Amino acid sequence: MSAEKDAKRFMRLALREARKAARADEVPVGAVLVRDGRVLAADRNRIRARRDPTAHAEMLVLRAAARRLKNERLGDTILYTTVEPCPMCAGAIVLARVREVVFGTADPKAGAGGSLIDILQHPQLNHRVRVSGGFYGQEARRQLRRFFRKKRALKK
Repeated sequence: MSAEKDAKRFMRLALREARKAARADEVPVGAVLVRDGRVLAADRNRIRARRDPTAHAEMLVLRAAARRLKNERLGDTILYTTVEPCPMCAGAIVLARVREVVFGTADPKAGAGGSLIDILQHPQLNHRVRVSGGFYGQEARRQLRRFFRKKRALKK
């Protein structure tokens, strides 16, 4: 299978996870961690459900994959996420030595993959992560807008 077909397949899986998050009243972010074309972990935001500010989709897949592989180093992996990682997640991605991050939509307010700051490729860190953005970006943005529009309507 080609790299582009793989990327589409895994990003669709991340988008599916994001839809599950929205149905659970979580911010719709989904993530999938892959090695050698095989899914190591897939999850979604579970911050409210777990009452845990660190339960971002990206953090959850990193933790699950590390447990599965019995190794905190996740080299040669690709993380697909619907939204550009925040500073916390970007730091964890660097520490885990993830090879590449493919994200759907940029996050100009909190993105740490180049939008607001760039932790993933910071020259003073000991590991840099390859970054590709905009993959299925319209769909990811649409999910976020729909979610927050609904939230604002409920507040009125």
